Amino acid sequence: MNITQIKYVLEVAASSSMREAAGKLYVSQPALSASIKELEDELGILVFERTNKGISLTDEGREFIIYAKKALAQYEILEDRYLSKDSDKERFSVSTQHYNFSIRAFTDVIKKMDPGKYIFSIHETKTKEVLEDVRKLKSEVGIVSFSGANEALMKKLFKEYQLEFTPLMIRETYIYVWKGHKLAGRKEISIEELEDYPVVSFDQSDDSNLYLNEEAMADYDFKKMVKSDDRATSMEIIAELGGYSIGSGMLSGDDVILGGLVAIKLKEEDPLTIGYITRIGSKMSVYGQAYIDELTKYKEI
Repeated sequence: MNITQIKYVLEVAASSSMREAAGKLYVSQPALSASIKELEDELGILVFERTNKGISLTDEGREFIIYAKKALAQYEILEDRYLSKDSDKERFSVSTQHYNFSIRAFTDVIKKMDPGKYIFSIHETKTKEVLEDVRKLKSEVGIVSFSGANEALMKKLFKEYQLEFTPLMIRETYIYVWKGHKLAGRKEISIEELEDYPVVSFDQSDDSNLYLNEEAMADYDFKKMVKSDDRATSMEIIAELGGYSIGSGMLSGDDVILGGLVAIKLKEEDPLTIGYITRIGSKMSVYGQAYIDELTKYKEI
């Protein structure tokens, strides 16, 4: 078994036919079929069931795909680190939910450490992807949060993924409205008073991930909701529709990103616990430790 065969299997599994997969891989269909058959013979299982209607994964094939995806992800990390033309550059990666302090800590590390050559990455992404990135060591550190609604699930995933969670702060619940909104002058508001306005929610893009939502009030039945997976888009929607989003109230005067929003305390309590995750047993790089040191400056608990 080799990495090329693993890539072939994953491409076939993601395609509608062997012909389509062969086209994407730039190999002939007979060569692709022969490579996969050779792998199946070596493994002693059938990964794909062939019929005159096409191919489909067998039960054993579906199990193999799970491990193949993990193996390929790890290989790509190794390939990028040791075989790419940029292997002489310092590397560090962070995955984070949508928190400005995580970005500021990241840029502070670069400014203070000032490596001569580097490729640093920050992935502002969905909750499940933050967990997966740290689990697979794509990122050394991840920033996540949970509310009362998903605390038990998150802690279960931390244990399952062998992740250690370090809390930094507990934040009360706020809404964000555009500075010109007629509610912008309020100090406090109830969720019922907002029912005529659309809530703009960060889209986790998977209904099964409802309880991985990074926002408070995730289990509330909102009458009007717009889902967005881009912060600039969310701000424009909030401004144009007079809507609102729910967050931790940490606007912090960042005019570039959040300058047009104001925060109003929500009467309903659903506090967020915010912190960072690392992979248990993994050794931090000097940049990973420097990043954690920067995050600790925001620690409130």
